[in-house]
Amino acid sequence: MPVTLEEIDHARWTADAQANVDLSRIYQDAPPDRLPLAVEDFVRAHLESGGVFCCALFNDRLLGAVRVYKEPGAWWLSHFCVRKTTRRRGVGSRLLALVAETAREGNSALRVEASHLQMEDQLLLARLGYRLEVSGSYFELNPLASGGCQ
Repeated sequence: MPVTLEEIDHARWTADAQANVDLSRIYQDAPPDRLPLAVEDFVRAHLESGGVFCCALFNDRLLGAVRVYKEPGAWWLSHFCVRKTTRRRGVGSRLLALVAETAREGNSALRVEASHLQMEDQLLLARLGYRLEVSGSYFELNPLASGGCQ
């Protein structure tokens, strides 16, 4: 499945109706206890605060997303979600690999707040080939193999 990385910021979200619909559909598929707000409010609040969503794009549709705050040297990830209809097809692993590759090109580490990482998330990351390194109140995601997660 030729999935590519698409970054959605506030300007793109407000200007691109399809991106708006797709991003909403992705998070409507999230378990209800995972989102702190209603889907539209969750997306809007994140984008208005300067964050972005890194998304998996296939056939002009967004199929998965991860919420990202970018800081110098680190990208903070949370709320990773893939549409139910495309789960178990490699979309999530490809999205995470593309995000890791892009962050690495910018000399940025991938980090997740420890309080945001539930046990099933830890298991998923391990299955995708990432090692969680505890650093204070956050985990740093590092590929187990030198070639990254593929």
